[in-house]
Amino acid sequence: MDYVNAFWIGGAICAIVQILLDRTKLMPGRIMVLLVCSGAVLGFCNIYEPFMKFAGAGASVPLLGFGNLLWQGVKKAVNENGFLGIFMGGFTASAVGISAALIFGYLASFIFEPRMKK
Repeated sequence: MDYVNAFWIGGAICAIVQILLDRTKLMPGRIMVLLVCSGAVLGFCNIYEPFMKFAGAGASVPLLGFGNLLWQGVKKAVNENGFLGIFMGGFTASAVGISAALIFGYLASFIFEPRMKK
């Protein structure tokens, strides 16, 4: 049942984003920022954690989950370091994911032929 919940929650998030892309004049970058900020706000309101326990990877993998991860990192760093934690928390919480994306993207550029769109 965990796989089913992850599948339909992740699919619903993707469907909502696709509707926003098709029906509004929002650019993709703005929608991505909206998702990250929404995840952080939902994490702040303590709504995202129970949602993520229910949906599993369907809620933790999309950009909503990244926003929540940033919020959790900031919250932990503020508790440990005070005001400076606001600036440090997001970097420490997301460093592994961002580093992995950069490294695997770089490795993929060796396997495939990257080129500019025409």
